Amino acid sequence: IMIDCSHANSSKDPDRQPLVLSDVCSQVIEGNRSIVGLMLESHLEWGNQTMEEPLRYGVSITDACIDWSTTEKYMINMAEKLRNVLPARSKQHD
Repeated sequence: IMIDCSHANSSKDPDRQPLVLSDVCSQVIEGNRSIVGLMLESHLEWGNQTMEEPLRYGVSITDACIDWSTTEKYMINMAEKLRNVLPARSKQHD
């Protein structure tokens, strides 16, 4: 299962994406082997904009996104939490 941390799982609220990511991480730690990945709605800058505005560099023109620093922070955090879990999980497939 690939989990989308945005859209319905976060009610299209970028502030909620890290909560979804944390929940996914917890499920993997607790042994859910069905989860193989996740997706984040991420861009250089936070939020989104319409085409009617003067366009701002690095801001999504579609769905609201988390910014790069938030993406980096949470992905590093998740990698640290899963550092020992994922290798053990792949050995169970051998």
